Amino acid sequence: MTTPRPADTPAVPAAARPTEWPLWEVFVRSRRGLSHTHAGSLHAPDAAMALRNARDLYTRRSEGVSIWVVPSTQVTASSPDEKDAFFEPAGDKPYRHPTFYEIPDGVQHL
Repeated sequence: MTTPRPADTPAVPAAARPTEWPLWEVFVRSRRGLSHTHAGSLHAPDAAMALRNARDLYTRRSEGVSIWVVPSTQVTASSPDEKDAFFEPAGDKPYRHPTFYEIPDGVQHL
């Protein structure tokens, strides 16, 4: 049996229900961090609402200085099953690793 809603409460259309809203991935840069890290996901109807909800949900204790929200449909990732073939070409390029030069004193965050 369903509980009737009060007469002054508007009905929420099916398209506006949170389960129908797009999924957003949230990335937060902490006060001490240099890069954004994935904090989690949330549902929101648009980018502005996703940004506000992400602020409220993932930076409650003022630990963040920057937030990115990205529609999860726009995130493209490599497949874990293809990791050997995908990352193998970098193995024959040792010059990309910082082993052939010395880092000068005073250089930070390299």
